[in-house]
Amino acid sequence: MKISPVSEDSVLITLADDISDTLPRHIARLCNLIDASSDDWLVDLVPSYTTLLVIYDPVRIDFRGVEAHLNSSLRKASETVPDSPYGDSSGQVTHDIPVYYSPETGPDLEWIARNNRLSVDDVINFHSGRKYTVYAIGFAPGFAFMGEVEPAIAAPRKDTPRARVPAGSVGIANRQTAVYPKVSPGGWQLIGRSPVSLFDPVNLSLLNVGDLVSFHAVSRERFLKLGGEL
Repeated sequence: MKISPVSEDSVLITLADDISDTLPRHIARLCNLIDASSDDWLVDLVPSYTTLLVIYDPVRIDFRGVEAHLNSSLRKASETVPDSPYGDSSGQVTHDIPVYYSPETGPDLEWIARNNRLSVDDVINFHSGRKYTVYAIGFAPGFAFMGEVEPAIAAPRKDTPRARVPAGSVGIANRQTAVYPKVSPGGWQLIGRSPVSLFDPVNLSLLNVGDLVSFHAVSRERFLKLGGEL
């Protein structure tokens, strides 16, 4: 692990060189520890795949003070698993998200099936057949990068992104999967759509780094009944 200055008001904690399923939970615990033990010098925490960006108020603390505090938090994170809204290895927060998988809502579903020499049902079963770890939140508010999908359904990003991807669209890019929380441009291969709202200005993101997500298939009728839009 390494702590490096980034600017006059931020430092970067690098916890590993490679992505792993356990690392997001560790980063989430570290976020909780730093947030709980810091006073008014802490401005923001930005977790990512293998790093955590810590933004602080340079008027209230200097780099050496931040470094000492973070080293203490890192030691505690490696020794204990505190009670945390992010969950832990035994009580991890899990979300079950319904998806209407179909060419109607997933215009790339049939292409992924053909490209990987699978049936459409195979793609759906592979995608909904495992749990995914939230690695990072970014690109847009509430957009959670999750992984990893089965290699059998991995698919590259589109060469030309769509100008408009509907809210709730479920996509695959390489071995990652995600749900678009709002209407936006996007280049992921779309396989379905969820009626679940992933972000609002009051409660912010439904998903957090370290959470687990599972998807289950629902019918067109059920999708509409749950508030989905076509």
